[in-house]
Amino acid sequence: MVVGQTQALTRAGKRPERSFFQRARYLAARHTSGVIGAVGLLIIVLVALLAGVLATHSPTETDAVNRLLGVGAKGHLFGTDNLGRDVFSRTVYGTRVSLIVGVGVSVVAVVVGVAFGLLAGYCRVDSALMRLMDALMAFPGIVLAIGIMAMLGQSMLNVIIALGVVYMPRVARLVRSVVLGLRERQFVEAAQATGLADIHILLRHILPNIWSPVIVQATFIFAEGVLGEAGLSFLGIGPPPTIPSWGNMLGEARQFIREAPLLMVFPGAALTLMVLSLNLVGDGIRDLLDPRLRRRQ
Repeated sequence: MVVGQTQALTRAGKRPERSFFQRARYLAARHTSGVIGAVGLLIIVLVALLAGVLATHSPTETDAVNRLLGVGAKGHLFGTDNLGRDVFSRTVYGTRVSLIVGVGVSVVAVVVGVAFGLLAGYCRVDSALMRLMDALMAFPGIVLAIGIMAMLGQSMLNVIIALGVVYMPRVARLVRSVVLGLRERQFVEAAQATGLADIHILLRHILPNIWSPVIVQATFIFAEGVLGEAGLSFLGIGPPPTIPSWGNMLGEARQFIREAPLLMVFPGAALTLMVLSLNLVGDGIRDLLDPRLRRRQ
């Protein structure tokens, strides 16, 4: 029966709808860069989870005698920094900091941005909210983050809040544009005609239809949040210096770039790998959720 239906659809010039996992396998074969990004991201997550096992030394323990050691000297795989701390262990633990900040920034930006976008697109309070979003987007991201950090103070939580506010308008404008189109669709008009409450329509009919572009945007915000944290830490206004983050490592290593240039290479390479993996994964998710690509499969 299934074979007969498939043949009939083929003769009619139509293709049977593929499942999510079939599309995923199909795209994995065509989108090798997305698979590479997923593998890289998986390795980064495993390193963060197993940081306590992989680290060979304490990431915060100082040793003034063995400062600025070279690669492999005295059991230090990546050498030591200006305070004698093990660079390999700090790089491994910095993975945790970057993942926590990236996830936190994505959650804050998506939750607040989706709420504002739904209000602006469906509840007809477009003008006031969008002007607020325009005002936030008028500031360069790093400048706005620095201003927020100056008011809140140095901590990892404040970094997440500051960067979440910076990237939230992007999600809000995206959701608003999608909701404006959905609001005029027949299934929404039918729900309104039956007398359903607005909150019910938003949660049952509109919210499930906006997640595809929001998920894709969240992956890119994740990557930009990691870069934003590194930038703030490099400037000395991110997490406290006692926290082993890649940005803190880069900020401290710039003073010793002539004596020990490799101090900047290892955290910089780790940061590059994470951001590249996240961007490749975002591209793959976009292709997987794109209905136009789905029709061509």
